[in-house]
Amino acid sequence: MLNRRAFLATTALAATAQSSPFSWPNNKRLAVSLTWDDARLSQIDTGLKLLESLDLKGTFYLSLPAMKKRVDGWKEMMRQGHEIGNHSTAHACTGNYRFTRALEEFTLEEMSRDIDNANHEIEATLGVKPRQFAYPCGQKFIGRGKTAKSYIPLIADKFDTGRGYLDEMPNYPQICDLSQLMGTHFDGIDFPAMKAILEKAAKDGRWVVFAGHEIGKSAPQTTDVEALKQLAAYLKDPAHGIWVDTVGRIAKHVNTNRA
Repeated sequence: MLNRRAFLATTALAATAQSSPFSWPNNKRLAVSLTWDDARLSQIDTGLKLLESLDLKGTFYLSLPAMKKRVDGWKEMMRQGHEIGNHSTAHACTGNYRFTRALEEFTLEEMSRDIDNANHEIEATLGVKPRQFAYPCGQKFIGRGKTAKSYIPLIADKFDTGRGYLDEMPNYPQICDLSQLMGTHFDGIDFPAMKAILEKAAKDGRWVVFAGHEIGKSAPQTTDVEALKQLAAYLKDPAHGIWVDTVGRIAKHVNTNRA
């Protein structure tokens, strides 16, 4: 536990950071990144042409088996300026989900090999080495009980950023940890809900990292096409002062411009 002096120092540092306005490019009020996980087939079959028509660039965190089903599509994604990230080899989550090997059974050494293997396969297939990572299921631990450990330091060593999922708040640029960026739920919500998130984030200049899966008709793990079209119009309206870009480009700006 922090002693009282350390606690007060930490609190004061956070308060100072949040009281200092962050400088987004061209006097923008907030930043937004659009991200999707798992290399779902709809991201190519629906998302590729849709995002091109909307002139939006996203960050896509690829899982290996699905990536290999649409290799030409992912190469086209890259040609259009989208960013490719790593979403691991095994896509391990807590064993409570029961659809993959459990994080409770991993060691840090095994997780390191799993992540390195995904980077190697993505680079060998697409010709790009990912610099961004998304935690499968947003979970950042291995092991259990007294032997449980965070694998955030592993991600910090290998990547420029690590993105979570189902987090409660967008990122405050002055103090956010780039290795555990907060990911804002993007699936199954309509445009008014998306707009409300952005309006709240604009009040103190935050960075919203939307995190989705499928792209299609609204459903629990699907970013709705019609909502995305409305969102694109809102994001591009100069009156709203929003910088829209990939995770990597915004993270670079944050890393070099915060106090």
